[in-house]
Amino acid sequence: EWTRMRLGLGRIFLLAAVILGAVPASAAERVLTLSFGGEPRRVTAEELLARPDAATISIPNDLSYKRAMTYRAVPMLAVIGDAALRDADTIEARASDGFVSQIPAALIRKAAEGGSVPWIAVEDPSAPWPSIKGQSHSAGPFYLVWEHPERSSVGSEQWPFALAALTAVAHPLQRWPQLAVEEALSQDAPERRGQQSFITNCMPCHRLKGAGEGEIGPDLGQPMNVAEYMTAAGIRAIVRDPKAVRTWPKQQMPGFTAEQIPDGELDALVAYLEHLAKR
Repeated sequence: EWTRMRLGLGRIFLLAAVILGAVPASAAERVLTLSFGGEPRRVTAEELLARPDAATISIPNDLSYKRAMTYRAVPMLAVIGDAALRDADTIEARASDGFVSQIPAALIRKAAEGGSVPWIAVEDPSAPWPSIKGQSHSAGPFYLVWEHPERSSVGSEQWPFALAALTAVAHPLQRWPQLAVEEALSQDAPERRGQQSFITNCMPCHRLKGAGEGEIGPDLGQPMNVAEYMTAAGIRAIVRDPKAVRTWPKQQMPGFTAEQIPDGELDALVAYLEHLAKR
């Protein structure tokens, strides 16, 4: 009797949590929200899997699973639509865990011109994906994956799993002017290159002086800029191997290899943070 009561209470608490927002709706309902002008559109996993353009794709070196993976997926270009993408600058890809990637719409449009091809992989409940190494959950129910990522230099932070929403937004520098470097800097200044590296690699998890949507890591610009309390060598070390610098039980940040962020780009990222610390 007690067991049945506990199960009943558990269902009630889960329902209440979904209603109140404690459990992401996408996790409970397997729904992806698309916002590209007008009212947001909600599509279910079942609807996506039933689309005529759904296909079985193979990703030889999946970024999250670190091995070859096969998925049922739908082409991202078709799901969003050419008209919606034509005037978009940035696609904000929001995951249910607080990871928010700012993906240039141009990167997605390149798929029609021989570039990397983005797909929305959809987890089928009858054939669930394995858990991601070190985590208790899979990459589902929705996961943005890329065929031939090398063609368009797709970054490691542009593969959001546990995807919950895709939204057309303005460029990050328009939304958050505090991210911008001094206008007087030359176009080839390392600080400008570091600015772009920060937007691509750091903003999915971190904010900077309040700029950004990421909720996983701390703000790197306030109340103090990270360059004011950490040396340049320390910043480089924490980017390469965070656990070699500091650890805590719920640490989530992965290290970035020289292939993901080359040494020159990492130097530019440090220069950018130091530049903002002086402004």
